[in-house]
Amino acid sequence: MLENTINKLFKKSNLSKNERNKIENIISALDSGSIRVAEKKEEKWVTNEWVKKAILLYFKIRKMEKIVIDPFEFYDKIPLKKGFKDKHIRVVPHALIRYGSFVNKNVIVMPSYVNIGAYIDSGTMVDTWATVGSCAQIGKNVHISGGVGVGGVLEPLQANPVIIEDNCFIGSRCIIVEGVIVKKEAVLGAGVTLTQSTKIIDVSGEKEVYYNGEIPERSVVIPGSYEKKFSAGIFFVPCALIIGKRKKSTDKKTTLNQALREFKLST
Repeated sequence: MLENTINKLFKKSNLSKNERNKIENIISALDSGSIRVAEKKEEKWVTNEWVKKAILLYFKIRKMEKIVIDPFEFYDKIPLKKGFKDKHIRVVPHALIRYGSFVNKNVIVMPSYVNIGAYIDSGTMVDTWATVGSCAQIGKNVHISGGVGVGGVLEPLQANPVIIEDNCFIGSRCIIVEGVIVKKEAVLGAGVTLTQSTKIIDVSGEKEVYYNGEIPERSVVIPGSYEKKFSAGIFFVPCALIIGKRKKSTDKKTTLNQALREFKLST
C-alpha cells in the first residue's frame, strides 16, 4: 500500500497537502525504525527503492529553515533527531543525527554524523568523526572506529546501500562505499578501503580466493596492494586482504580487539 502510494507520488510534479502528509508519515516511520531502506529476507539483503523515493520526495516538500542550537546556527531542510534520553541513546556533543534515520537503544554516538535513511541497531558504537551515510544499514553491537567513512546512497534508486552486519569491528579510517556488504563478525583493520571495484583477496590458504563487494563472515581484513599494468608502467593498486578468521571459541566482545592483536593489526 505505502509502496504504491509513493510510486504514484514520485511521478507527480505538484503534491497536495494530504499527499505531503503521507510523505511526512513515511519519514516518521523511517525515523522510528518501523520501515527501513534495506532488510534481510531469506538470508539476502533487499533494497526498498520506494523508501529511497520517499526520502527524495521529503527533500522536495521541505523548505529551508533556520535551526538554532545555541550558540550554533544551521540552515537546512531536514531537522535534527531528538528525544535521545527517552530512547536510551547516548549522544555526545557534537554528534549530529538527522531526522529520518533510526538509532536503536543502547547505541553510543560520539561526535560524528548520521544521515537520513541510515539504520543503526542496538549496542553499536559510532566513534569520533565517523560518518554514517544516507541509507547505510548498521547491525547490532558494531564498533565503528574513529574517522570511518560509511558511504551513503540515495540515487540512483536501484543502488544498494552499504550494509555492516552484527558484531563487526570497523578499524580507524576505513572507507566502505558503493553498497559493499560486510557480513557478521568481520573485523576490518585500520585503513581498509572497500568499493565495488576493490579486489578482496583471501590469502589465508594455499591459493588466493577472490570476492567482489562482500566481506565473508568472521573475516579478518587488512589493507594491501597488487601490481597492475598501465600504459605508463606497472603500479601498485590498493586491495583488501583476508588474512584469517575470528575464532568461534572467543567471546564476541573480546574478539573484536583480540582478533586484531592475534594478527598484529592496529585498530
